[in-house]
Amino acid sequence: MKKAGIILALAVAVIAGIIMLGPLYVIDEGEQAVIVQMGRIIRTVTDAGLHFKAPVIDEAVRYPKRIMAWDGEQKSMPTREKQYIWVDVTARWRISDPQKFYESISTIDAAYSKLGEIIDSEVRTVVAENYLRETVRNSNIILERADSPDRLGIGDSIDASQINTLIQTGGSAEPIQRGRRRMAEEILARSRRMVPEYGIELIDVVTRQIRYSDELTQSVYARMIKERNQIAQAFRSEGEGKKAEWLGRMDNERRSILSAAYEKAESIRGGADAEATRIYADAYNRDRSFFEFWRALESYQAALPKLDMTLSTNMEYFRYLYSPR
Repeated sequence: MKKAGIILALAVAVIAGIIMLGPLYVIDEGEQAVIVQMGRIIRTVTDAGLHFKAPVIDEAVRYPKRIMAWDGEQKSMPTREKQYIWVDVTARWRISDPQKFYESISTIDAAYSKLGEIIDSEVRTVVAENYLRETVRNSNIILERADSPDRLGIGDSIDASQINTLIQTGGSAEPIQRGRRRMAEEILARSRRMVPEYGIELIDVVTRQIRYSDELTQSVYARMIKERNQIAQAFRSEGEGKKAEWLGRMDNERRSILSAAYEKAESIRGGADAEATRIYADAYNRDRSFFEFWRALESYQAALPKLDMTLSTNMEYFRYLYSPR
């Protein structure tokens, strides 16, 4: 009886020791594991729940199954025209093959470092292959707005093609072929070709921020100011042209009004002169001698007060002054 108790106690102790050595392990939701035996992978576990492994010799290396975020550091990179910009990129990824992941990288920290090497390299390559305008714009909406006076908020009289030409001359509104979104897609496609060997699936790569360098910022501001001044000058020129047009039209209308008034005045004056001539003719025909006498008196009245010369009294002009009648 005593011997049986000892055997039972030993059995319980052995079972407790085995349990303490960890033959059971739990995989939580959102986890997966690689079972390693003496440095060799024997299987992978992706289902959540309670699982068994050989105590002591087997080890369960757990990895997250969820989607994780990788945040890159902001770095200065040259564009195709050697303009330096600051680029900040982020990405989402997950472990798609735990066995490959363990064999090539092993740890999550190492995975972040490897992703940084791959994505940063591809970002630098893609940025260097494209012009600055491709990295900061997604569409040609600037040119489309320039082609439409209504969208620009300018009147119909402004030549939109002139504004478009001025903007393009400044260089910041040249048409793009790919754009920022297409560049991010290309970075994702290039990076995806390199990560499967590490058991990683790259879900997306997003350009979080692109910022001009300090030197380039001043250059961009100067170019924007130049463009706006050119556009303002186009408006001023258009205004001066309209002003000259309205002044010319106003001068033509003034001349037309004065011409019509002069014509009417001359017509009235001609009618009055004709009427006066008729009246004079009627008066002359009634009494020619009195008419001549009256006209002579009017002439004396107008001429003699201002006369500054000496005339003979025998002149025909003074016949009424010295006539015996």
